[in-house]
Amino acid sequence: MLGQDQIDQVQGSDAYGSDGSKIGSVGQIYLDDQSGQPAWATVNTGLFGTSESFVPLTEASFSGDRLTVPYDKDKVKGAPNVSEDGHITPEEEQSLYEYYGMSYSSGYAETTATYDTTSSTTDDAMTRSEEQLRVGKTAEAAGRARLRKYVVSENVTETVPVTKERAVIEREPITEANMGDATEGPAISEDTHEVTLTEERPVVEKTVQPVERVRLGKEAVTTEETVTDEVRSERIEAEGDIADRDSGLR
Repeated sequence: MLGQDQIDQVQGSDAYGSDGSKIGSVGQIYLDDQSGQPAWATVNTGLFGTSESFVPLTEASFSGDRLTVPYDKDKVKGAPNVSEDGHITPEEEQSLYEYYGMSYSSGYAETTATYDTTSSTTDDAMTRSEEQLRVGKTAEAAGRARLRKYVVSENVTETVPVTKERAVIEREPITEANMGDATEGPAISEDTHEVTLTEERPVVEKTVQPVERVRLGKEAVTTEETVTDEVRSERIEAEGDIADRDSGLR
């Protein structure tokens, strides 16, 4: 049988059966009215903890973080339905004793009381807690950048002045100064004079000239992002004729 000093540890722990299989998680602990010792426990046995069954703690043991009872899961799951209103009636207790094959006159009181498992201490105060959002940062690869050099072609037009020769007929009168050249040779004859004409043509030559250097670097740009998440906080409300004395703390 468990002692009162183990109640805080048992509540919320896992319950295991005599065959070593897990039955469920422990919910409420019920105390014997006369001795004040743990007498019954509720165990969540349904899917997602939707069903609770009563199991006696007479021969139960607690070690580490697991409660072991001398029954298998099917036995505990098939226990009679008992209201979980904080108190077991004599009739309900008797049906549980008969189901588990225990003697009803084994010294337990005909009614039991629940042990308040909503607080981890036995004083008259509750602790209200709330979740707080803490946002951190982590660096991860977001993309890659690289430099690639390739060749493109374009047409370039330049205007270049060019010079070319053309024949020009020059006439001059006969004078005493050129009389000798003019009368040299036969008086009447046929003759041919020829000159060579030249002209300039554009010549294209291409050279490679470095114009700039390009380097790939990195810079940090800081922006702001909004993070939204759900946080939970506990609320405590009082029922009955109670005066609210605010200590000023939140």
